[in-house]
Amino acid sequence: MKKVLALVSSLLLVGGTQAYAATDATTDTTKAMSNIAVVNVQQILQQSPKIADINKKLQGTFKPRQETLLAEQKALQDEMDKFKKDSATMSNSDKDAAQKKIQGDQADLVKKVTAFQTDLNKEQNKQMQSVLSQLNEIISGIAKKNSYTVVFDSQAVIYAKDGADITKQVVTQFDSK
Repeated sequence: MKKVLALVSSLLLVGGTQAYAATDATTDTTKAMSNIAVVNVQQILQQSPKIADINKKLQGTFKPRQETLLAEQKALQDEMDKFKKDSATMSNSDKDAAQKKIQGDQADLVKKVTAFQTDLNKEQNKQMQSVLSQLNEIISGIAKKNSYTVVFDSQAVIYAKDGADITKQVVTQFDSK
């Protein structure tokens, strides 16, 4: 009988210790969960007047070049239409010369369009890197100030309490810089 009581006491002691440890772990998890925040970077990028200004600047810089390319494309199309219309009455040597000219103009236009797209992409990436660097600094500052251990992009989070969303704080600081 004494052995049974000793065994039951031992089990209760071990069970109580495990229950305390589980409570402690739950408390630690709850503390860790309360130090997590989310930010909607996509929303910031879509709604920020600063981003709109960057887009206007890029458009102003690249619009003349784009208009030139569109004019060259229209001229090439007109040249191709004229060739189709007049090819029936042209001599073989004139047809060959016209086709070579059209092919050369097409190749030249493709090179220009490719260079334009490359330059535009480079500038967009450069501007975006600058913006993302600023956002990361702001988010890190808010996280440190509020003792957040982790900040996730809200696009990667299924659910978060409203209090854990720091998007408005980030927008305020980002637009003011």
